[in-house]
Amino acid sequence: MSIRYGILALLEHGPKHGYQLRVCFEESTGGTWPLNIGQVYTTLSRLERDGLVRTRPESEGGQRTYEITKAGRSELATWFATPVLRGDRPRDELAIKLALALTTPGVDVRAVVQTQRTATMRTMQEYTRLKSTGDRRSDLSWSLVLDAMLFQSEAEIRWLDHCEASLTRHRPHATHDSTAARPGRARHSQEEADADERARTA
Repeated sequence: MSIRYGILALLEHGPKHGYQLRVCFEESTGGTWPLNIGQVYTTLSRLERDGLVRTRPESEGGQRTYEITKAGRSELATWFATPVLRGDRPRDELAIKLALALTTPGVDVRAVVQTQRTATMRTMQEYTRLKSTGDRRSDLSWSLVLDAMLFQSEAEIRWLDHCEASLTRHRPHATHDSTAARPGRARHSQEEADADERARTA
């Protein structure tokens, strides 16, 4: 999900200023997608340029408050109605990293796999801890986000196990250099046999 649509979805609940949007975004994603305030205002600036949000009169605190426009609601509805395709997601950096490790001299690919597995296991433990937080159990959206992150981490662990097993099974194909298997050598041997036969019958 892009920050763009996350902000539009939050503004659908009512006008908000930048800091409120940042807090609400992080709460809705269970803290799994932290934002800095610069990202929020950069996105708001682009949304305003595109006519998807507009600025309301300044509040007493001098903060700019934003609200979604009709065009913004239409854009948000289209996004919700459009499936997320695999090709729309960011490239899998881990898969690319391992592919490069396999072809880069001096890289211990098994060590790369093990390091990643350890990091992913720690991440899973953190997600599990967050899910057990008592005051969040009734927040379905927060729980679903954490579930997705947990399932993705579990899938990554299984894939890393598969990679390690594949590395163990992989053996370079041996180069067979038997002269008996060479066509040229076979022809030469047949010629020698014919010559021997002629010498015996002469």
